[in-house]
Amino acid sequence: MSLPTYTGLLGKSWHYSMRTVGVVVLLYLVLPVLVIIPLSFNAEPYFSFTSGMLQLDPAAFSTRWYQELFNDPMWTLSFRNSLLIAFSSTVIATVLGTVAALGLSRANLPFKGLLMGTLISPMIVPVIISSAGMYFFYSKLGIAQSHLGIIIAHAVLGTPFVIITVTAALTGFDHSLTRAASSLGASAPYTFMRVSFPIIRPGIISGALFAMVTSFDEAVIVQFLGGVEQRTVPRQMWSGMREQISPTILAAATLLILGSIIMLVAIEVLRRRSLRMRGVRE
Repeated sequence: MSLPTYTGLLGKSWHYSMRTVGVVVLLYLVLPVLVIIPLSFNAEPYFSFTSGMLQLDPAAFSTRWYQELFNDPMWTLSFRNSLLIAFSSTVIATVLGTVAALGLSRANLPFKGLLMGTLISPMIVPVIISSAGMYFFYSKLGIAQSHLGIIIAHAVLGTPFVIITVTAALTGFDHSLTRAASSLGASAPYTFMRVSFPIIRPGIISGALFAMVTSFDEAVIVQFLGGVEQRTVPRQMWSGMREQISPTILAAATLLILGSIIMLVAIEVLRRRSLRMRGVRE
């Protein structure tokens, strides 16, 4: 965005200073993560750059760790479990979070602040505390050490993200549209699908993506509730760091980084689309 022609020296200095600070903060946050990507192509079994890599010698780079990743039955089981658990928990979190956000959007709802705080509390409470409580509670129900227990636990963690994004999408929503549909004889499900859903759909999808990323990257709850057959990618990476350090972990981390980047880009696209639908210009 170009500066107005009347911007003075102080305004220009402030503008470019803020941009510089933003770039520095971005590099500070991103560089420690991005350094994993070239390390995952190291031909040697090291977690550091070799002299050949620094000299850009093609012989110093290899895809051997990606080949080992996809040929290892434990890693393939971990990816399969992570996808199953993330997808299932995302569906549950999306449904529950959307319904909760629709209820919280009503002006006449009593104790709205208290309900909102309670529903988003899984984002605030440390995961280790939630994991311990879930372990004892789910053990009583007999669903600990099972896929079902982990799916429900991850749905609990993902629901607040859906609530927040859908609530944001409902900001400024004209409820007279739903009342008009009801006055014309439309049922509540029909009104939601044809009136409310098209407007809040970007918020729902964004919340679902956040919930999926949270589930796919979560490691603490799996340590408490998962058994051998419920091993996920984060738990496999944790076990690999403790038992046998191998650059295969870097290959898995690279795939997770690329997946997260794709998710974030999709979320940003949906956010901009939601703003355009509401007539907001950035």
